[in-house]
Formats: sequence, C-alpha cells, structure tokens
Amino acid sequence: MSERRTWTRRRFLATSTVGATAGLSGCISQFTNSEESGTTVSMGDFRGSGPLVESRPQPGGTSMDDLPDLDGTLNVYLGGGEGGLYENLIDLLEQKYSNFTAKTRMNSSTQLANAIVEAKKGGQSRADVFWSIDSTSLGIVADANATTKLPNRVQKPVPKGFRDSDGKWVGIAGRARSIPYNTNKLSESDIPNKVQQFTQTPALKGAMGWAPTYGAFKSFVTAMRLNAGPQKTKQWLKGMVNHGVSKYPDEFITSNAVADGEIAAGFANHYYALRVQASRPDAPIDLAFTKNDAGALVNVSGTEIIEGTEKKELAADFIAHLLSAEAQEFFATKTFAYPMIPEVKPVGGLPTVDELAPPKVDLSKLSNLEPTLKLMKEAGVL
Repeated sequence: MSERRTWTRRRFLATSTVGATAGLSGCISQFTNSEESGTTVSMGDFRGSGPLVESRPQPGGTSMDDLPDLDGTLNVYLGGGEGGLYENLIDLLEQKYSNFTAKTRMNSSTQLANAIVEAKKGGQSRADVFWSIDSTSLGIVADANATTKLPNRVQKPVPKGFRDSDGKWVGIAGRARSIPYNTNKLSESDIPNKVQQFTQTPALKGAMGWAPTYGAFKSFVTAMRLNAGPQKTKQWLKGMVNHGVSKYPDEFITSNAVADGEIAAGFANHYYALRVQASRPDAPIDLAFTKNDAGALVNVSGTEIIEGTEKKELAADFIAHLLSAEAQEFFATKTFAYPMIPEVKPVGGLPTVDELAPPKVDLSKLSNLEPTLKLMKEAGVL
C-alpha cells in the first residue's frame, strides 16, 4: 500500500505498517529451496507487484518448505477463481513439486457444489477437494454430508469464525464488506460505525450506491437477516431506498463511481477500492469499516475435502499449502484478498483479519438465500 493513504476500520486507523523493513530480495532468499528439491520456484513467484505491494515485510506463517511435499494427482473442483489467478497458484505448486498434478474442473461455485451433492446421492464424487470462491457453496456441500472433517493441522492456523465450527471447511482467503468513500466529499467521521445508522445519516442522503444483484451484497443482507432479524433488515432496505441510494450492476463499478465523485460512498467488498487505487493511484477513495454488524461481514473463499476420497492426506497437504506463507502472500498481493493467517499482512495498511470486527454469523448459514431474496423483493430492492 502506498504510504499516502490510511485505510481504516471505523475508529481504528490502521496506518500502514508495511514499513520498508524488508525488500523482496530478502524474501526470495528465505523461501527458495532449490538445493533441497531442485525447484526454482521462490517467494518472488508468489508475490504480486505494483504500488500496493512495494516495501512489504516478509510474510510470517509456515513456509511450503516446512510442509510435506505434494506427490500424486488430485482432482480439484474449482469454483470461481478470480479470473484465473487461482489456476496460476495451482500452476506454481505443480512447478514446485514435479510429481504433483492437480486436475481441475472449473465452473461456478454453485454448479460445482450441486454436482458434488448429486454425485454423493449416486455413489461417490470424482472430486477430492472442493475449492469455492464463497462459503455459501461450501455450506451446501457440507450440509449434504459430502465432506470429511479436516485434520487439526489444517484448521488450526485459521482464526475461529473463518472456518467451519465442525471442521468441514476452512477459509483460505477473505473479503471484507466495507464502505468505500470519496475523500473529497466525506471524512471518516461522516461514516457511522453501525450500518443501521446509515438510513438516518444526513451526509449520506442521496449520496450512496450499492449493487443489489451482486452475490456479495446478497450475502451481506443474509448476514443482516441472521444477525438483526428479518423485519429490521426489511426496514433497513426500505430506509436505504427512501434515502436515495443509487443502483449499480457490480461493486467494482460502484467503487469507481465513488472515486469519480458520482456518489460519495458505497457498499462493496474491500478489494474493489484497492483495485481502483492500484490502477488510479491518485483517486480520492478511502475505506471505512463498520463494527460488529453485517456491514463488517468477512466472507471467505475456502476449501473442503470430499467424503470418499482415497487421497485424504494429499488433499490435506494441498490445503495446508494454500495456507502457507507463500500462498497467503499470493492471495494478499495478487488478488488483494484478506490473508486467512494473521502472520501475513493484507495490502494497503488494512487491519489484519484478527483486528476486524465482523458479526457473529455462521458463514455456512449464508447459503440460505431464499428468505433474503424474498425480503429484497418486498422492499423493492430487486
């Protein structure tokens, strides 16, 4: 993250801690293990580039060099994938381990989840690992009892709240709900620290935007329904409509509209504002976070091992690699996602994942969208 900006959780000014304490060259020397395994893959291959990545400290956590080698063939069902970036990470693992091959089947997370569930009804799925872009799909598979419990060594590095309470899945990268705002139009003090207060905030009247057809927004509303109840959620949705909120097709466009001054603030996952700033370093956009409510929801991309696989140990080792220092650095610097282990810092001086204040919501429950869609239609949002 450039030094010019201070990304904030509401009332938590997380000034950038990326101080230039360690250059990339130091990281490369630490993580290159060419003498032991013959590979030439290094930390530099996992790390992104650009103004948000410069001068980052060395990531903490467990290095891939300290994990069991990946050896064998794994069938990975990959839902989503951040425009091919997740495939790039798999390619790096295959380069690092010459005896490892991941056969990926790609589709939307929902379609793959349904395919796994249907395969279970008919006998056994061909998938060994399901890697989904959202916890909703993970929950669909877990609720169908189509997963096997993850070993503790895989679960332990990830804080509670970002893994299934029954050990059925674990988050590997996170995305936080946030409030991108235009710094020429608003100051941090104009953004309430409770999302329910937005409908009564004069500075936000006719000044906000959202993307209600977007999956992340529906998960946010679902979290509010679970946390605050359906009636309060419906009232809030109606309140925002009456407050003159503008509708956009997706949250990247919403964040760009904030940067352009078309609107003063919006609802969006945190990384969209980062992507705006990465391409437009002088854009007047900053982030605020609410606290202990749906406005601060942290959803995850995650993985689970499919019941019946004969490669449970390899599958567990694969997931452990996704939680390694190198892979978590990949997610942080190439997708701008939240690392799921506190030892790896997010880009841009954002608060670390354990410093956020998300609501107490079981992420697996976000898969129940029907009541949410009904509320949104009744409120005139959809």
